[in-house]
Amino acid sequence: MADAADLTATELLAEYRAGTLSPAEAAGAVLARIERDDPELNAFCLLDEETTLDMARAATERWRRGATLGPLDGVPVSIKDVLLTRGWPTLRGSRTIDPVGRWDEDAPSVARLREQGAVFVGKTTTPEFAWKGVTDNPLTGVTRNPWDPSRTPGGSSGGAAAAVAAGMAPLALGTDGGGSVRIPAAFTGTFTIKPTYGRIPHYPASPFGTLAHTGPMTNTVADAALLLDAVCGADGRDWSSLPPPDVAFAEAGAPGEGRDDLTGLRVAFSPDLGFAEVDPEVAAPVASAAGVFAELGAKVEQVDPGFGDPVADFEVLWFAGAAKVVEHLSPQERELLDPGLREICEQGARYSALDYLTATARRMELGRMMGVFHERYDLLLTPTTPIAAFEAGLEVPPGSPSPRWTGWTPFTYPFNMTQQPAASLPCGFTSRGLPVGLQVVGARHADALVMAACAAYERARPWRRFTGR
Repeated sequence: MADAADLTATELLAEYRAGTLSPAEAAGAVLARIERDDPELNAFCLLDEETTLDMARAATERWRRGATLGPLDGVPVSIKDVLLTRGWPTLRGSRTIDPVGRWDEDAPSVARLREQGAVFVGKTTTPEFAWKGVTDNPLTGVTRNPWDPSRTPGGSSGGAAAAVAAGMAPLALGTDGGGSVRIPAAFTGTFTIKPTYGRIPHYPASPFGTLAHTGPMTNTVADAALLLDAVCGADGRDWSSLPPPDVAFAEAGAPGEGRDDLTGLRVAFSPDLGFAEVDPEVAAPVASAAGVFAELGAKVEQVDPGFGDPVADFEVLWFAGAAKVVEHLSPQERELLDPGLREICEQGARYSALDYLTATARRMELGRMMGVFHERYDLLLTPTTPIAAFEAGLEVPPGSPSPRWTGWTPFTYPFNMTQQPAASLPCGFTSRGLPVGLQVVGARHADALVMAACAAYERARPWRRFTGR
């Protein structure tokens, strides 16, 4: 059998059922991989081997007795360090948060995984307060990409993506307010979906408001479906959370008669959304991936959704949210912040209520446009990012005309504004061997369709996972 750290969650569960591998053995393999690779990658900001092994041993005993708690019992999972986790501090990559505290509550998604017996391997790195599309912070430093450690894994869920890609946990919980699960998935050759807003309950409420989603990060669509099924559903602490979907995601994307035949599916392919500049080494594999949807029977048409770049309105909403994050800090504490975060907080604090409401109105218009667009097209395909991973430790790639991360992420933040489900799946590599991501966007609440289409693509074009340098 292959190293247990290289197995997907689906494969681990099959081994558990067969009795050829125990959760304790799987956890040991994952911890060994972390010990070997994380000193270079810096994907984890908190490790607690004793707790991890205790959870794994308890899961092993449940499997032995035939008394498992749920579909993910015994599966290792990492948690982004913006999600509350009982017994572990949530420092959000910031030196302004005191690690000494009660830490006695789980975020809804974390609570559900705990209830199902998942094994927590640690908390993954994030930029400070998850503010940007790369992962470095004043508290734990720079996180690196397994495919090339000189490059960023993206962000803000960069630690989660690096951990999944490198075999340091088959499942990860991330968050996405402007691309924060999709950007690192594209940069690390992993899969993710930002579900419809409210599909995964979120608590405490994000200061970035209704831009912020929780999402699964995995190596395969099937693993993401398992994780989604575990964490979706209403939670009283999140007034905007949605009830569970009618059909399990694992069932919706499962192979079977007609499941890999996309005949009748109306798919729009927009190489640049009508306004973005895309590196040719990204554009080519994305166009080829769109062709796979046509091979599977979908009617694919090259067309733009018809909106201009909403970056100015997104920045009003995002920068104002950042200002809200730090409003309680003293001047001395603000000096501890990431300098870039401090800059956008100062900018966000200058916006008026009218500025915010104007951006909100434009956001609502964008949502209307996409709602009408999806009356004609079931899915929209775009690149996830216009570039491949660049040098670690930078907010923007060298030569960027914009000083902010929003200048190189034109494909992701629009769909936080509209709250639509948007997935990123690996679709190829650049000439330097860096992964490229395809974004698959569906209408609001069409999460199952997005997952089923991604699963069909995955079966038609299995991608090459990271297997070490």
